[in-house]
Amino acid sequence: MLLHRLLDIGAEESIFLAEESLKDLLYLPVTEEILQSEQDVDECIEILGLGVALHIKQPAEFWLLLTDRYSDQKIVEENADRWISRVSKSVQVVEEDFFLALTEYFAISLMEELFCDECLMKGAPLYVEERIERLKSFIEPIIPRDASILEICCGSGMATQALMRLGHHPICMDSDLCDLCQAMKSDLMDPGSCFVLDARLLPRFFSSQSFQFVLGFMVGLIDEFNWPLWREILLLASCLAREGVLYTTYTQREAELIAKAFDEAGWTGEVIDNRDSKGIYDQWAYLGRRKGRRKG
Repeated sequence: MLLHRLLDIGAEESIFLAEESLKDLLYLPVTEEILQSEQDVDECIEILGLGVALHIKQPAEFWLLLTDRYSDQKIVEENADRWISRVSKSVQVVEEDFFLALTEYFAISLMEELFCDECLMKGAPLYVEERIERLKSFIEPIIPRDASILEICCGSGMATQALMRLGHHPICMDSDLCDLCQAMKSDLMDPGSCFVLDARLLPRFFSSQSFQFVLGFMVGLIDEFNWPLWREILLLASCLAREGVLYTTYTQREAELIAKAFDEAGWTGEVIDNRDSKGIYDQWAYLGRRKGRRKG
């Protein structure tokens, strides 16, 4: 795993994160319990500015990674003196690499069913090949080949296949862990580039305009009751785009609601009619750009 390489420890050594999800890294419920107890620590690796890895001797030998980088509670930092005498080395890690290492760890743990009592979804997800090919044709003239992309609400990754076939390497996320797990187990999604999270929490992990484009395919269904929630999701996620956003929908009304919200938020954009004879997937779209950004 990437964590082993960043910490410069052997691939055969066991390493665990204290928390079980990205969301838990915001509130640190398990980390807090650990810090209130005594641990049999014989060695410590300091991850400069990001956290610590503690080598636990009993009841079994393993590395325990603690980080408060994403939390308002700096409880790991406040307890640093507890292990200062056991620091064997300090490592400088690029924060983007650290985040990717964490998401890879959570993804692999998810695939290994460490966080589940029982797996209710078996087999590969259903992909509609016609939709994937149609999306390829739609996306290709809009998104530059070398663009950095965040795909939100990716589900089981059907639309992601279109991006990948075009040579893109998106970072993908969804709030449904079962959909993502099913795709990863089927080797259709890369554990190193996808994660589970509520999209409204994205700004807690990424700085503003971290990606060139933020994309979402078949967002919704959006209605008058859930529109406030979807509005919040789309606008917060789009804070991470420095050039543009692309969201496809089932209906024209959904695309127009999105367009109005982005216009009010200071974006410039257009609603695109992308209907076909099947009338199912990605029938309409909103393509938005930050004001001052030119096409291409």
